[in-house]
Amino acid sequence: MRLQQLFVRSTLIALAVLSLSPLAAAADTPPAAAARPPIADFFSNPEFSGALLSPSGKYLAVRLGKKDHRDALAVITLSDNSVKGVGNFSDADIGTFDWVNDERLVFTATDRSVGQGDARYAPGLYAVNRDGSKFVQLASRAGKPFITSGGATAIRSRELLPWNTYLLGQQDRQDSEFVYVVKPAIQPTRQIDYVELQRLNTLTGRYTSVKRPGDSMHWQLDLNGEPRLTTTIENGVSTIYHRDPAKDPEWHKLVSFSTFTGGKGAFTPLTFGPDGTLYVTSSAGHDKSAVYTFDFATNKIADKPLIVLDGYDFSGNLIFGNNKLLGVRRLTDAWDTTWLDAGMKAMQARIDEMLPNTINLLTLPTKPESPWVLVEAYSDLFPSRTMLYNGDTKKLTLVGGRFPQIDPARMAQQSLVHYKARDGLVIPAWLTMPRGAAKNLPLVVLVHGGPYVRGGSWGWDADAQFLASRGYAVLEPEYRGSTGFGKTLFRAGWKQWGLKMQDDIADGARWAIAQGTADAKRVCIAGASYGGYATLMGLVNDPDLYKCGIDWAGVTDINLLYDGQWNFSSDMQDAWKQYGMPALVGDQVKDAEQLKATSPLLQAARIKQPLLLAYGGADLRVPLPHGTRFYKAVKQGNPDVEWIEYEEEGHGWALPKNRIDFWGRVEKFLDQHIGPGATP
Repeated sequence: MRLQQLFVRSTLIALAVLSLSPLAAAADTPPAAAARPPIADFFSNPEFSGALLSPSGKYLAVRLGKKDHRDALAVITLSDNSVKGVGNFSDADIGTFDWVNDERLVFTATDRSVGQGDARYAPGLYAVNRDGSKFVQLASRAGKPFITSGGATAIRSRELLPWNTYLLGQQDRQDSEFVYVVKPAIQPTRQIDYVELQRLNTLTGRYTSVKRPGDSMHWQLDLNGEPRLTTTIENGVSTIYHRDPAKDPEWHKLVSFSTFTGGKGAFTPLTFGPDGTLYVTSSAGHDKSAVYTFDFATNKIADKPLIVLDGYDFSGNLIFGNNKLLGVRRLTDAWDTTWLDAGMKAMQARIDEMLPNTINLLTLPTKPESPWVLVEAYSDLFPSRTMLYNGDTKKLTLVGGRFPQIDPARMAQQSLVHYKARDGLVIPAWLTMPRGAAKNLPLVVLVHGGPYVRGGSWGWDADAQFLASRGYAVLEPEYRGSTGFGKTLFRAGWKQWGLKMQDDIADGARWAIAQGTADAKRVCIAGASYGGYATLMGLVNDPDLYKCGIDWAGVTDINLLYDGQWNFSSDMQDAWKQYGMPALVGDQVKDAEQLKATSPLLQAARIKQPLLLAYGGADLRVPLPHGTRFYKAVKQGNPDVEWIEYEEEGHGWALPKNRIDFWGRVEKFLDQHIGPGATP
């Protein structure tokens, strides 16, 4: 089949969809060119950002972008490749979207042309049939009822839901016009009191609310679309409740535990099986969390785990079909799938043979009536590409790629490494090496934010790949406090901001030097949010190791996180500050001296290395005074500090122009201090 371009034109945007023959040659790449790839190749908005098969698998919904046009939503009828534009806005882009049933979709709006500070509208909520008919707005975008070119096909629901209405993100049975939405009760201070669950008719706008047993924050549906679990959070304690509508409509308590530190009996609901079995994840007294079944008769998890990942906490989902467990999608070093079903094993093997250089994730329709399966292919060299596999013809069709301009032949390989911290704790880390280079390289130690999250996984990453394309080795430590690698590593990071967490990062840089990978005279530390904090504390603690630092959106004082500043608002929840931070970060009273000693703001006079600072003027997570107060303090004794403020940005850079500007400044800064322009 030859390469084709299929265009469908709505009133404001043209949608392009690529159709391609079997992709056995997709991994073939041309020789690398000498010139550096343009910054925009890494940090522009993706051209293609989503595709979902309908429940039957007969139709494909796609969200497509085009330069100087808004992202729009189209539906492809796979039997004949016909394309119909079904959703577009005159002042916004298509946000999230999902199938309600085989005939109808629901979607939200977003605006990729503005930063957080300039955002004026909520996402809203809309629904439309796959042929473009029966368009209806369901939830307000904060005052403007219709901001779309829906035209004559638009119908009004009887009453718009309020702006704070969002999709649940879990599917109903997909055999009716209903979906579940959540409505957080948000106070003017941005505190969330509870989250209400509503079952919404996407044709009429009518809804019914689900009874709550308390201050519910999370909800779980079963495979029949029934709300079966809810988790309340009150006074720092999470309580999981269960109900079985077929037996008893009331909620019954299963377990309570600390929201932030866990405890005996703690688990996280994963999914319900076709027979009503509840699958959960729990460490159950072990170092790594695993998948267990839960017994409602005893209110306990099973004694033996069902799924255990060697060296990792379980993260992923179970794949069901034909009323049985077909496979397990899980994250180890990378996302991958283990199939239990013989037919799916064979299909995976055929696709892997056609695409030998990528990991290929298969997604089945929920109620298959066609031979189509969605395939996401990715590697460390390839940004993800979305394809369709036809089980009858055994052919692959390209739907789209996130960054098709990226040349894999010029990308760098990434690997998971391990090293020992000075106290013997083993630290995982991601090492990205520039193509064609192996020894005595300039090194950027890139510190992930959070900090109580997993930093990364194997695959293409714009930040690391951009730095590697400029000749830098990139080390990204999963320092203590990081999640995903067991509770020993996680708990070792409690109350260790600026202390052992910081030592782990420095020990990683020294490990890279000892391996011969990094040049000891050319090491820079960089990061955002907590990573920005670690950057500043790295310059304080290890001035002989780091030659420079790059901090964007970084915390500069832990007490500022607690207390803030009267004229700058924060989105940090009071429960986290009252119950989470004292246990995991540090108590303002009991640990007062430690918080002073580990405050970059109070230690600013000790930083003499070149420093690049960048902050968002509309940041609600780390408000601007973190940056401005630190900049004023550090400049008193350090003339080599560069300041950037993106007034409209929040906690990170939403706009391509700002991402491109920022990373262009990073490139010049690194070149000057540890790169080709550095003074020996």
